[in-house]
Amino acid sequence: MSGDLESIQKHARKCITVFVALLVLTVITVAVSYIPLGTRGNITVALAIAILKASLVALFFMHLIAEEKTIYRFLVFAGTFLLGLFFLIGWSYGDQIVALLR
Repeated sequence: MSGDLESIQKHARKCITVFVALLVLTVITVAVSYIPLGTRGNITVALAIAILKASLVALFFMHLIAEEKTIYRFLVFAGTFLLGLFFLIGWSYGDQIVALLR
């Protein structure tokens, strides 16, 4: 019975640690928003922190850290697809700006 209690306490400590990390990263996101890095700089830093926070949530709260390697292949595929969509949106946006300048 004590083994179950110890494993529950260990899991609870891990969840609390991740929760505190998410809180700290949220505070850092807000603090960085007040630093004048330029629009692109602020967005880049905010997105980097958001990706880190999403990774923590997926790995620990959704228990993906204990999954087999197949799930990571699908995750890489989905991430690559998402980056491709971001690229296409940016490319389209650039074309609209060029059309407006003509």
